[in-house]
Amino acid sequence: MRRRLLVAGALAVLPLAAFAQSAGQGGFKIGDRLESKAGPPAGKASRYREIKWDELISPSWNPEAIIKSMNLDMMLDSDPRAIAAMERLRQEWDNAPGNPAIEGAEVKLAGFVVPLEREGNALREFLLVPYFGACIHVPPPPANQTVYVVAKKPAKNTATMDAVWVSGKISQYRTRTRMGAIGYRLDADLVEPYVANKP
Repeated sequence: MRRRLLVAGALAVLPLAAFAQSAGQGGFKIGDRLESKAGPPAGKASRYREIKWDELISPSWNPEAIIKSMNLDMMLDSDPRAIAAMERLRQEWDNAPGNPAIEGAEVKLAGFVVPLEREGNALREFLLVPYFGACIHVPPPPANQTVYVVAKKPAKNTATMDAVWVSGKISQYRTRTRMGAIGYRLDADLVEPYVANKP
């Protein structure tokens, strides 16, 4: 529960006029997350362990404490203290530590696509993010919630904010793109459309 609050807490203090936007691709709205109990079609990617986004966060990282320490109550957006607090929060998010326990694991993770490099109508490289609109309509998530995906085979017919399953080997990887800071790299064997399991 603590980790699910980290995005909500950050979004609550950042200016987000785009939150009023209506539903986008797949009927998702800004901030929507994919079902945690979903899975890819039966029989596929069975060697990969499904993980949740919370597993990417270092157990020692406490974003709620960071936000509470800023004491943003009663500050206007133009207040120099608010501007300084937002800069500190951005630095904390950009340096958010990953979880060494999953280093080198073969995993499958569901998220939304932020394209980086295309080959025609296919994607070779993209960011995978945990909620709809991240890096596009709203500020980027913490680095430990942003995964740089390099697909062995370009993912065809994949567009911005498409919901996908990505399966492959994950490792901690620090870099920056124009879309935000990155905390992980996932060398993808499979990139598949997200399909929720039906009861």
